[in-house]
Amino acid sequence: GSPEGCREWIRRVRELTNKPFGVNLTILPSIGAPPPYEEYAKVIIEEGVKIVETAGSNPKKWIRLFKSAGLITIHKCIAIRHALSAEKLGVDIVSLDGFECAGHPGEDDIGNFVLQARGAQELTKPYVCSGGVSTGRQLAAALALGAEGVNCGTRFCATIECNWPDSFKQRMVDASETDTVLMFRKLHNTARVFRNAVAAEVEEIEADKGNDIEFKDVAHLVMGARGRKAEEEGDPDGGIWSAGQVVGLIKEIPTCQEVVTVMVAEAEGCIQSLQRNVRRSRL
Repeated sequence: GSPEGCREWIRRVRELTNKPFGVNLTILPSIGAPPPYEEYAKVIIEEGVKIVETAGSNPKKWIRLFKSAGLITIHKCIAIRHALSAEKLGVDIVSLDGFECAGHPGEDDIGNFVLQARGAQELTKPYVCSGGVSTGRQLAAALALGAEGVNCGTRFCATIECNWPDSFKQRMVDASETDTVLMFRKLHNTARVFRNAVAAEVEEIEADKGNDIEFKDVAHLVMGARGRKAEEEGDPDGGIWSAGQVVGLIKEIPTCQEVVTVMVAEAEGCIQSLQRNVRRSRL
């Protein structure tokens, strides 16, 4: 992508809805020259986006920049200590990202059943539950644990509107919760990706190299260019692609509206059922 490509997507979203929407800016190490993050931030502000989520690195610079422009800021955190730091920096909302998530789950390996409850103990700002969420039962559980809502990623990649190839989506439907791989553990830059032929090759190299592993040993397999080519060719085994453990819960490829409608209805049903059970227990 590019900053101007980001501008086009923002304008396209605005044509599709009159509801508020946010844009994510993830700052991560890159193999080559880093993306022009400042230009992306400039586009987000110029286009009048109201909500921005930052992730991947210390958000101090970005929170200050976006808040000075009047945006609501969210920062994605995989640990309570990071969330507390983000609060001190003035973030408006925290996204607590559990170990189940796709992408980079950090090195602490804390699942959402503990992480969200710790958020209720420690945080003063609103937070949402991220990572491994696909169903209304999980939404109800997240609310019970103290979150104000949920953030879904992988679930929406397996929808009709997603521009991923159908072959990728079908792999998710056919997968179980064990069909993801944690790469780069020895490099202290853990990434969760879908278990495919390339991921298996990376696993084999990592196992063979052990503590002597260097990024250059697997760079040819995990480069973004290879992943983009695989996506263009519809080859789910051609490169690595991010997916969370939630793939085990995905059983169909609905529309985005259907995902939200079913999730909310299921959550409401669960909450009402729990309320009835509580009332009965008091009789």
